[in-house]
Amino acid sequence: MTVNLFSIVDLHRRALATIDHLLTRGLERAAALGVTEGQMLDWRLVEDMRPLGFQIGVVINFAQQWPARVAGLPVPADVTADLDVAGFRAAIAKATTFAGALTPDQFEDRDTVPLTYRIGEGMEPTLPSGRWLTVFSTTNLYFHLTTAYAILRANGAALGKVDFFPAGL
Repeated sequence: MTVNLFSIVDLHRRALATIDHLLTRGLERAAALGVTEGQMLDWRLVEDMRPLGFQIGVVINFAQQWPARVAGLPVPADVTADLDVAGFRAAIAKATTFAGALTPDQFEDRDTVPLTYRIGEGMEPTLPSGRWLTVFSTTNLYFHLTTAYAILRANGAALGKVDFFPAGL
């Protein structure tokens, strides 16, 4: 199946705007509760789940690293979960700039280019680049974006469906 991979890049770019917006809403809720930014970044849905800061970092990483891999570009460094809010804001801005500089021609005819990536212990599949971006990356991106949303909602942040579209439709 051939897809317009650059349209998927736009979804990834929009996810960066969404995670930035969610971070703002989370900060508003943290201030209302009188908790620190660091405490907010440690909020979780359940104890054995990764915290909000981890979710934010993964969204940033997927939004910039997978388009880079698929386009055959150098992969931006990992954003780690140990950043503070200012660090996450800077990483979101940097990733947004990176994504905004990508062009359709960088993704032209890249759909079927084989790409091998190590997912975990013993898993290193080779898939067409288009599948990595449209299925693996996009699914993970939205999983972690939704998890960040759910963590904030569970902690009382005033969020609704419209908060998924701060960059418009």
